[in-house]
Amino acid sequence: MKQILIVEDDKNLNNGIKLALRNEYFCIQTFSIQSARKEFIEKQIDLILLDVNLPDGNGMDFLEEIRKVSQVPVIMLTVNKMEMDIVSGLESGANDYITKPFSLMVLRARIRVWLRGADDAKQIFRSGDYYFDFGKMEFRNGSNVLELSKTEQKLLRCLIENRGRSVSRSQLIDTVWQGDTEFVDEHALTVVVNRLRNKLCDNPNSPECIKTVYGIGYTWVRLTGN
Repeated sequence: MKQILIVEDDKNLNNGIKLALRNEYFCIQTFSIQSARKEFIEKQIDLILLDVNLPDGNGMDFLEEIRKVSQVPVIMLTVNKMEMDIVSGLESGANDYITKPFSLMVLRARIRVWLRGADDAKQIFRSGDYYFDFGKMEFRNGSNVLELSKTEQKLLRCLIENRGRSVSRSQLIDTVWQGDTEFVDEHALTVVVNRLRNKLCDNPNSPECIKTVYGIGYTWVRLTGN
């Protein structure tokens, strides 16, 4: 189930949004930038509903933080109807903008559109000489075709979708083996990571993209064009 982060300090509206979306999405409720930042760092968020005016800061500033590390869809929520406010939000990286009061039916429709677009975008990843099409299962480093196993593809996709962040070993194990982890230990993960590294860096000029974060797990290092 897709996870939506609601950042809205109006408790009645926050609860109303969750109630309207609960049958389709898992909603994480926050009421301040500080709590939203914690949830965003710790969880895999698929879309953010972000209020502009929050008790501990401006949602636009938090949006700029988000855009430094992620292209997750963000829909801004605000009482402001000024054209410049809308322009400012979109220029800061918002995907959409909805003014209060709004129809929850309309909000659901916009969420579906942006999540569908995000799913399509996630199928293809380009960075430097790397080209990964997860939908067609085509992977290349320059002119070299990379043959990746299903396990390696799952690992690569998890790292890329969380690029710029450290992914814990336990999260990677759960994602790659999808809960069937009774007979999977951390050594198995290490083997898959090393195998994937070797395939990605078969060219001596290829940069190392999968970095070990000691005591935590791994991260995909941002390259130019990530």
